Amino acid sequence: MSKHLLILGGGTAGTMMANHLRRRLPRSEWTMTVVDRSELHLYQPGLLFLPFGTYHESQIIRPTRDFIPRGVDFVQAEVEKLSPDQRLVLLKDGRELKYDVLIVATGCRTAPEETEGMLGPKWRVNIHDFYTLDGARALRDKLAAFEGGRVVVHVNEMPVKCPVAPLEFTFLADSFFRERGIRDKVSLAYVTPLSGAFTKPKASKKLGHLLTDKGIEIVSEFVAEKVDQENNRLVCFDGREVPYDLLVTTPTNMGDEAVRRSALGDDLDFIPTHKHTLQSLQHPDVFVIGDATNLPASKAGSVAHFESETLADNILRHIRGEPLKEEFDGHSNCFIESGNGRALLIDFNYEYEPHEGNFPFAFGPMKLLEESRLNHLGKLAFRHIYWNVLLKAWPLPGISRRKARPADA
Repeated sequence: MSKHLLILGGGTAGTMMANHLRRRLPRSEWTMTVVDRSELHLYQPGLLFLPFGTYHESQIIRPTRDFIPRGVDFVQAEVEKLSPDQRLVLLKDGRELKYDVLIVATGCRTAPEETEGMLGPKWRVNIHDFYTLDGARALRDKLAAFEGGRVVVHVNEMPVKCPVAPLEFTFLADSFFRERGIRDKVSLAYVTPLSGAFTKPKASKKLGHLLTDKGIEIVSEFVAEKVDQENNRLVCFDGREVPYDLLVTTPTNMGDEAVRRSALGDDLDFIPTHKHTLQSLQHPDVFVIGDATNLPASKAGSVAHFESETLADNILRHIRGEPLKEEFDGHSNCFIESGNGRALLIDFNYEYEPHEGNFPFAFGPMKLLEESRLNHLGKLAFRHIYWNVLLKAWPLPGISRRKARPADA
């Protein structure tokens, strides 16, 4: 009798795992199923560009089934509850799916309802987000008609998916308003709960200088208590207030609601996960990947890519009863759009900060922690790599799952 591997989530992480493991698990011994609520796969990095008209929806949306490999069943349904003790997943339509090994790749969601006053009559009128397709669409229309005023880009709390995206939006907004000839009519502010522009000090210093050079105000250590829609103000727990005409917010990010219903997550519904093996800390037959974990790593596609390589090995080891590799080191790399057709590239992990040098090889061609046109083109080219290489879990030459130790470390 064959065994069953079940993957919850058909986004970036879940799709990569389906491709990795269908190639490596014997078909005569293992059946595989991917469950996702949507029949459409969204290229999430494209949401950053949609509000500025750089990308169109047809470039960032494709059918989910196009990327699920042959020999893997795809079930379009919403998960109601996970029952690891029974090795069972209950779907909202009443179906039950049993498994021998479970991979949770349910991602994370925006939760604007977690902040008092964020939702209300002015939500998507002069309060917008771009982390959802509907939000990016509405913001695109808003920006096209915007003629001036105070624009506040706001991060509510960490962690958030792609933590540099709000910064990138701020830089791109600066360029957008300059290209439209109205930058002198717009004041830009970046409001963050962090002590600086980013979580890593070296990168934070570099990015903070860029904000200052572009005439963008930084409001740090600002933890929003509420949004005062009536007076168009963000209100901090310490009493500070930030006025806005247009608020572009990154709401609280939380794990999937099915995790909460299953009582498997932390306060933000992220699942406690071993930071090096990606095995659930509570259930040995459950593994977690991507944004669904509580790991102290960036919630970004590159992280899911590096995690997937380690996790594919560890799934096979788990099946064979072998010790798991404690290999994943939090490796992340990310292009950061800085505006004016330029971008930076950062590369770091749990232990090491972003460092200077060349990428992906010792001779380049890309520079780390430096603005360049080539980095910007690399960011745009990634969309093609995502659809044709990364989702299909093919190796990326020169880009290892383990980050090399910086020469100066």
